[in-house]
Amino acid sequence: MSEHQQEIDPVTGYETTGHEWNGIKELNTPFPRIAIWALAITVVYAVVSWVLLPTWPMGRDYTRGLLGIDQKTDAQAAHARMEALRDSWKSRFAEGDFAALAADTQLMDFARPAAARLFADNCAACHGAQGQGKDGDGGTGFPALDDGDWLWSSDPADIAELIRVGINSSHDETNVSQMAAFGKDGVLERDQIDQLAQYVAALHTGKADQNGPAAALFEENCASCHGERGEGEMGVGAPRLSDNDWIYGGSLQDIRTTLMNGRQGVMPAWEGRLSQADRNLLALYVSGLAAQKEAAK
Repeated sequence: MSEHQQEIDPVTGYETTGHEWNGIKELNTPFPRIAIWALAITVVYAVVSWVLLPTWPMGRDYTRGLLGIDQKTDAQAAHARMEALRDSWKSRFAEGDFAALAADTQLMDFARPAAARLFADNCAACHGAQGQGKDGDGGTGFPALDDGDWLWSSDPADIAELIRVGINSSHDETNVSQMAAFGKDGVLERDQIDQLAQYVAALHTGKADQNGPAAALFEENCASCHGERGEGEMGVGAPRLSDNDWIYGGSLQDIRTTLMNGRQGVMPAWEGRLSQADRNLLALYVSGLAAQKEAAK
């Protein structure tokens, strides 16, 4: 073998390069044709794309391409179509005929995902993802919406109005509800608050002494809002005290804190933030949460 003649590999028939690593010799094989074709196709595709599609930036503009494709315009058109489709059914909810809307099961089934999204975006932070509420947590509690136990009204029209104006909100027509701070304001002595707390805590058990001094305290200070037996007063925001469902916690200490310092829940007014159709749709959704919970059992 001459100085310039390369060794031929007896198995493949290719020349070797003269490089060897631990007995393994490197072959001088040609570049794979498939790789050459793939590279050529890629170059052709790139050139065609440069000509047909928006490609090159030119300062504040860009080359449009012969096909005139504009993704921004396409996205805006798709969004407009989506809005038109949504308005075609959502406009029904602006009318406020809640009985007819609730009876239209096909419409409600179609609208329920949008209603669930409205609830998640605007209500779930306070009332829970499923409307389960949040009881006493550092002195702040939010009522459950899925238990059929209403503070104001279960009628969708009333719920829609409540959503519109809020509770103790800045709206001129807001609903107002506040529990007095019997201890802080000096209405009741501490021992009276202790007696009343124990009485309220026992109401749901049916073992509260209806003839004792605590019952008299309840009648004088609480019954006008919460009812003679703690059954609540729907329409004034006074919760039921006889069912063991609590907004601010039902332990003796929680009840003492409530009697001592009072409570004033706040719900914002959604007029100006949600359209009438959105508020009506949300009211129908909220009014049906208890039935959804029961159906899921």
